[in-house]
Amino acid sequence: MASHRRPKQASRARVAVLTTAAAAAVVVSGQAAHAAPSTPSKSEVKEKVDKLYHDAEIATEKYNGAKEKQGKLQKQVDNLQDKVAREQSHLNKLLGGLGSIASSQYRNGGIDPSVQLFLSADPDDYLDKASALDQVSAKQAEAIKQIQKQKRDLDQQRQEASSKLRDLEKTRKDLAANKQSIQGKLKKAQALLNTLTAKERAAVESPRASRGEETRPPMGHGVPASGRAAAAYAAAQSKIGSPYVWGATGENSFDCSGLTSWAYKQAGISIPRTSQAQANAGTRIPLSQAKPGDLVIMYGDFHHVGLYAGGGKVLHAPKPGASVRYEQASYMAPQFAVRI
Repeated sequence: MASHRRPKQASRARVAVLTTAAAAAVVVSGQAAHAAPSTPSKSEVKEKVDKLYHDAEIATEKYNGAKEKQGKLQKQVDNLQDKVAREQSHLNKLLGGLGSIASSQYRNGGIDPSVQLFLSADPDDYLDKASALDQVSAKQAEAIKQIQKQKRDLDQQRQEASSKLRDLEKTRKDLAANKQSIQGKLKKAQALLNTLTAKERAAVESPRASRGEETRPPMGHGVPASGRAAAAYAAAQSKIGSPYVWGATGENSFDCSGLTSWAYKQAGISIPRTSQAQANAGTRIPLSQAKPGDLVIMYGDFHHVGLYAGGGKVLHAPKPGASVRYEQASYMAPQFAVRI
């Protein structure tokens, strides 16, 4: 007969060992699952920060463009609203004159039917009926024609003002969105930089500063192409060391296109606000033909600009955390130069 013995139970000591081992495995597994991610290396931080600054500068130029558009639209809206007010005042005077004609007719025996119709609740209906003008005197006809033209002009200007106001509101929303995008990218970059030591951070933000390359003008940098280029270049040189601040146009801080537009303003020349618009502000020439003071447009989407300094270098406002300085244009994918 087969044995029906009960299986031998594990000893208490063995159970304790197995239980302890299992618990330890669970603890180790849990710690591994919730372990903090490894701290990025200096090179990884630099790569991420550079990308964030690059994207922030693209957003900054969009912000600058929207802000410039906002200023122009606001002026147009203000001018249109002033014009509408003047046209309305003129229309009121014309209507007042026609009312005087009606009053005179009433005192002399009744209002002419055509004038009465014009002064009714729907005068436009009358204005479209040219035959009715035969029923009034030449003076009345001329007054009615003027009012008709004034009303049409006023309606057109009101429609134009309404359209500009809608454009202005959209531009304001674009400004807010671009500003939020810029601030978000700069906040992320700052958080990454805060993971570094002061020495590492300095090396990431300004790797050539310790050698003095950023403040020394290039040797044999050549002669500017014109007096205005020389004046603009000298103005920019006077701002070496001024901090980069997005959206800034001087006099104590700048972004890239803010520096170049400010510099040319000191030379008495007005150029557009954004790097993309500055790319079309003058005559495009190869970088090999550039002279000090010429604009240098960088990156494929033209989102960065500086002033040529000679020796393949540009004088520019580079990025947040940095100051106006000289730098090799080749670091920033130069596209061409622009002679103003």
